[in-house]
Amino acid sequence: MTKVAKHLQRALLLTIVLFVASCQQKPKNDHHDLGKVEVDSALKALIQPSNQQVVAKATVVKASYETKIITAEVQGIVNYDNRGETSVASRVSGRLERLNIKYNYQPVRKGQLLFEIYTPDLAAAQQELIYLSQRKEDEHLLAQAKQRLLLLGMTTKSVQQVLQTKKVNYRIPVYSPADGFILEKTTASNASISAAPAPTTGGDGMAGMGTGDESTSAAPVSQNTQNTPVILREGQYVNVGQSLFTIYKANQLLAEFALKPSLAGFVKKGTKLAFYKTADKEGSFQTSAIGLIQPIIKAGENFTMARIYITGSDFKVGEILTAKIPVIIPCSFWLPESAVVSVGAQVMVFKKENDVFVPKNITVGVRMNGLVQVKQDISNWEVAKNAAYLVDSESFIKSK
Repeated sequence: MTKVAKHLQRALLLTIVLFVASCQQKPKNDHHDLGKVEVDSALKALIQPSNQQVVAKATVVKASYETKIITAEVQGIVNYDNRGETSVASRVSGRLERLNIKYNYQPVRKGQLLFEIYTPDLAAAQQELIYLSQRKEDEHLLAQAKQRLLLLGMTTKSVQQVLQTKKVNYRIPVYSPADGFILEKTTASNASISAAPAPTTGGDGMAGMGTGDESTSAAPVSQNTQNTPVILREGQYVNVGQSLFTIYKANQLLAEFALKPSLAGFVKKGTKLAFYKTADKEGSFQTSAIGLIQPIIKAGENFTMARIYITGSDFKVGEILTAKIPVIIPCSFWLPESAVVSVGAQVMVFKKENDVFVPKNITVGVRMNGLVQVKQDISNWEVAKNAAYLVDSESFIKSK
């Protein structure tokens, strides 16, 4: 074989090997997506939705951790002391023949005639007494008959009058058992409820404390002490044991102050306070101690009623009072009020992360002197000082 033929064989063999190798390889997909854009890691933080984070140059602050001693200002109302109230109830069932009580808060004296009632039970008992007194055979039965009339509500004087005249008294008088102001029972129940101040919900539900002119408690509902006519009428029937009137002593009053839950946790029985008439601070300033703490739920709101007992005649039922309560708040985190924003039931701040501000939910407590208590550890957080400037016009914020 010549040298030329050998070169041709080698070339032919190399060609066959290359052809076979090319047939075994898969074609590459070299398609290029013109719409695909590679985002740099430094830009990922800048393309998030505006309701999840905000790109801005804003002043940041850190929370302070300290104990606060403040004076909380709360509003209250003067009411009757129910410890000294006297209830007037009907001991028998019957019909009201005469009613001397014409309006609520009518002053009465002990022994004053309130109303007269007719009842068949008392008429029958009087006839039995007259019959036994005429027979004079059994003194024990006569004494029992007298006792029965006394238990049914007749006075000793009325029983003796029946024995002397031998006539049945069909209109039994009922007298006042105490001095004071009389109030119809249904009105008294409504007044005791309406006297409880109803809490006013603030924008973020945490305006529970403050100083100066800033009102921090629920606005009290002024009790209606007008001389409204009584609902009871002559000729109306009443049941045995039915409570008709309540008599309050004019010299036994109390003041009730509504405390929001954020403040109630720092106040207890025996806490000292100073209070005065809202309309006359200089002439009515007094100091006292809380005598009762009572949790109350009204109209879907829960709050605490602080009660103090008033001595003296300088106050009148229905007057609005203002009280100053010194409160010590243990070490907590505090943020400026401007750094906290409320959206519905959520309270949040804008935390700075990687040169952007991200909304974060927080748990808050009391508010005082332009500061808000934060009940979680935010010692390492940097938050925007003016959170309201970072909220979009629709106030839709998606917190993390």
